[in-house]
Amino acid sequence: MRYIDAFNHFNPKRYHEQVLESPLGKKDLGKRVRGIPALWDLDVRLKVVEQFPDYTQVLSLGMPMLDRLWGPDQSPEMAKLANDGLAEVVAKHPDRFVGYSCVVPMNAPEAAAKEAERAFKNGAHAVQLGTNVNGKPIDGKEFWPLYEVIERSGKPILLHPARTREMHDYINEDKSKYEICSVLGWPFETGVALSRFVFSKIMDTYPKLKIISHHLGGVIPYLEGRVAHSFDQMGARTSDEDYEGLRKSLKKRPYDYFKDFYADTAIEGVRAPMVCGIDFFGTDHVLFASDCPFDKEKGPGYIRSTIAVLESIDMKPADREKISYKNAQAIFGVK
Repeated sequence: MRYIDAFNHFNPKRYHEQVLESPLGKKDLGKRVRGIPALWDLDVRLKVVEQFPDYTQVLSLGMPMLDRLWGPDQSPEMAKLANDGLAEVVAKHPDRFVGYSCVVPMNAPEAAAKEAERAFKNGAHAVQLGTNVNGKPIDGKEFWPLYEVIERSGKPILLHPARTREMHDYINEDKSKYEICSVLGWPFETGVALSRFVFSKIMDTYPKLKIISHHLGGVIPYLEGRVAHSFDQMGARTSDEDYEGLRKSLKKRPYDYFKDFYADTAIEGVRAPMVCGIDFFGTDHVLFASDCPFDKEKGPGYIRSTIAVLESIDMKPADREKISYKNAQAIFGVK
């Protein structure tokens, strides 16, 4: 079976050097990424990809997003550096990397829209966004011109969770402890961001916008009952805002918007959540992805385990082909 890996991470060399020189790169981030050569060493990455027959990748940058690393005075320049670097890698190795997702400086909204247009003209196949903008909501009106640009391009958004330690779990603490912010917070954060796309009416305003939610939609498939029936009653618990009026003004039932989102299979190679997520989104809206190279093997582990889980699930051959590579071909416009 052919596989196109829709969501994995790679930092081109010049951009990676800038990441390590950033204030965050000199702390915990630098500690982590220096230990994962396949994230930034192209020769190591090629050796990982070459372990799997008929397997290619659509590259995206590793986290964190630009707005957390640099202020608006530097982030537009860093976005251009990153996007041009990814384009160069794909151009040199098209047999291994069939496409790439660009990034945009979300803390400089006007520059973000311009960089998206530039990157799409330069061949980018998607745009990667974080679920928040350095802790601020992703549905602010200042970002709507960007969503217009993305919708007009026909390219998808790859939505990556971006919850940090500073988004604490209890009001009497100033940081999230025990790495809960990512292990448990990222799936929650994904559900929050998708909800904001719905209830801000971004999806009503830009109905052709395609959003691929990383990690199989976060908490959404597993909370299907609450997403369906609790949002159907939105407003019943709230008296200071007219949520009932908001719900009735939407063009569709809230639940239907969530079913229209896309999701990838990057869930650390486990079976039960995979079955749940595919059942929720449907085989037309799920794309194979591995989250390479963030497994314990630092490269091939999640690729191998995700393929094994998908092959263990009974499905029609046509549906298996959709998830494995055909949905990626259609949504990214790659071969």
